[in-house]
Amino acid sequence: MDSGNRKFATGGGRQARIISHAKRGIPLWSWPDVPHRREDFGNGAKRVNKRVLKCCCLLLVLSICVMPVRAQQSAVPSAPPVSSSAAPHDNSKAVNDKLADLDKRVNAAQSAGDNAWMLVSAALVLMMTGPGLALFYGGLVRRKNTLAIMMQSFAMMGLITVLWALVGYSLAFGGSGPVIGDFKYAFLRGVGVDPSSYAPTVPHLTFMVYQLMFAVITPALITGATAERMKFSGTVLFMTLWFLVVYAPLAHMAWGNGGYLNAVGGRFPCLDFAGGTVVHISSGVSALVCALYMGKRTGFPKQPMPPHSLVLSFIGACLLWVGWFGFNAGSALAASGLASSAFVATHFGAAAAAVGWSVAEWIKNGKASALGAISGAVAGLVAITPAAGFVGPMPALVIGLVAGVFCYLMVTRVKAIFGYDDALDAFGVHGAGGTIGALLTGVFAQQVINPIFGAGKPAGGLDGHWGRSATSSSVSPSLGDSHLWERWLF
Repeated sequence: MDSGNRKFATGGGRQARIISHAKRGIPLWSWPDVPHRREDFGNGAKRVNKRVLKCCCLLLVLSICVMPVRAQQSAVPSAPPVSSSAAPHDNSKAVNDKLADLDKRVNAAQSAGDNAWMLVSAALVLMMTGPGLALFYGGLVRRKNTLAIMMQSFAMMGLITVLWALVGYSLAFGGSGPVIGDFKYAFLRGVGVDPSSYAPTVPHLTFMVYQLMFAVITPALITGATAERMKFSGTVLFMTLWFLVVYAPLAHMAWGNGGYLNAVGGRFPCLDFAGGTVVHISSGVSALVCALYMGKRTGFPKQPMPPHSLVLSFIGACLLWVGWFGFNAGSALAASGLASSAFVATHFGAAAAAVGWSVAEWIKNGKASALGAISGAVAGLVAITPAAGFVGPMPALVIGLVAGVFCYLMVTRVKAIFGYDDALDAFGVHGAGGTIGALLTGVFAQQVINPIFGAGKPAGGLDGHWGRSATSSSVSPSLGDSHLWERWLF
């Protein structure tokens, strides 16, 4: 290696053999026949220049990367010096302001979500009347009466809306009387975008229009009993009086502040989550009264009067099933877990009732029918309505199954025994289904689903309180003796 370096330094050649054997003293510089171990050293000054250039490039890259970071740090304004005594006070104030702002944003987001869900639910309930109920009833009557029965459902959408805006809403939800409200909200005076005591996270207008949809469909259900034998003018007059005399007071007693049947604070608390009593029992019993008062249709029961189009009824029943989610889940008055529970219970109850009715029909007639299946589904929806917000999925299946079989017997056996002409079985489905659902609500209601009487306080039979499944002495102080309800009931 030393001889090679000396030879390179004297300029004797620009090629040098760099091999490990050179360290052993083997003179390979004199062997010209080993060209494959040669490397070009090049000029020494040129190599130095290349290394200097590489170092300069490296420094340039580092400076480019570091300069923006230093510029960003210098752009941040420095906080003004504060005394040690004022710092904790200012920090706590800033934190409180940020927390207050965060609370406002959270409340605004919750209100927006609840309002959106309630508006959608109101639209779903309106869809239950038209086209749902209109198609369901329209297919069950004879062909010549199809348009008449559909027009009666449509007329309720207009008539009840006007009455609700004038005095109906005020009579149902105004004041705090035990039987009926006052004229506090007459002509919708004072009903605006601010929340109300009934639904604190949605505008008062939203709550008002949602309850309107319940008021619309309830009298429309009664037309199923008077179908094919009541004039349109008589229907309008009767429904107007019925709405003011029956529906408005009953809605206030069950749902209004201070109502006689209100679950919280009422004289006789009644568990009615979405209208089993207010909507279905009231309309079903009224339908039976109308059928008995008006008498039988000409030719009934000797002349066959089968449905003219089960296709229309089938479509209407499916629309009712979909719209019922707004009917029951919307009654939670918020997009909450309770709405989810009511949604699931509604679907399970309808499905079980459709199966129950079909099985009972299969056992009796040897086959199931489309009319029986859709009637069973509607019966299940009716029965689960008062219980939707108080029971879990499995009790909902039981309620639906019982309602399907029970309503089948009411329509086929009880109706034939007494001989009344309930044309479209409004009482057999809505009156009977609503009653059995209200009774089973007291059996299966659980405080873990809806602590209506307070956290940890029993709500129904599954909580161990069979005798007073819908009330408690701590709920209504006016009851006095804690066993008053049991003595009254039994």
